[in-house]
Amino acid sequence: MFTGIVEELGEITAVENLGDASRFRLRGPVVTEGAQHGDSIAVNGVCLTVVEHEGDEFTADVMAETLQRSSLGALAVGSRVNLERPTAVGARLGGHIVQGHVDGTGQVLARTPSENWEIVRISLPADLARYVVEKGSITVDGISLTVVEAGPDYFTVSLIPTTLDLTTLGHKQPGDPVNLEVDVIAKYVERLLAAGQGAGK
Repeated sequence: MFTGIVEELGEITAVENLGDASRFRLRGPVVTEGAQHGDSIAVNGVCLTVVEHEGDEFTADVMAETLQRSSLGALAVGSRVNLERPTAVGARLGGHIVQGHVDGTGQVLARTPSENWEIVRISLPADLARYVVEKGSITVDGISLTVVEAGPDYFTVSLIPTTLDLTTLGHKQPGDPVNLEVDVIAKYVERLLAAGQGAGK
């Protein structure tokens, strides 16, 4: 489990096409400290498994389904990525419960700068809109954010300078894809309510 608090901006250093998968090599001095084979690291919100680890770099295999469902397939050598290690038991939950299981992708639609923050509008797939509410939580490229406005096919988030400086959202431009993970609690509630309605028939 992750919390959506990005630990560092990493970088893709190599991409190997494996046919029905890709192998990424990534640089991240913070997240590789003490890393072992089989450990999980979230890359732009996608939970990946460490295959190899050497120095401040690690490799991870990305299956075809993940490449199709997320924006990882658009990454290339030199791409910057948000990196986070799983939260430790007993640690503070700084963001919200993030599984690292991307539900879909959106696109940055617009950026509106202000003196001390920036409003970013992001498109929202129709099948995810029902899980997004104002003042609720959503994960964008692995970043735990609070929804400011929830529209039928978009939402907005307000980014503070720290988020702009330390994550990929500081560099994303209109048209760029982002990974989205909705709050898993909303999905569980929906399933339980549906089951309850079915049992009452």
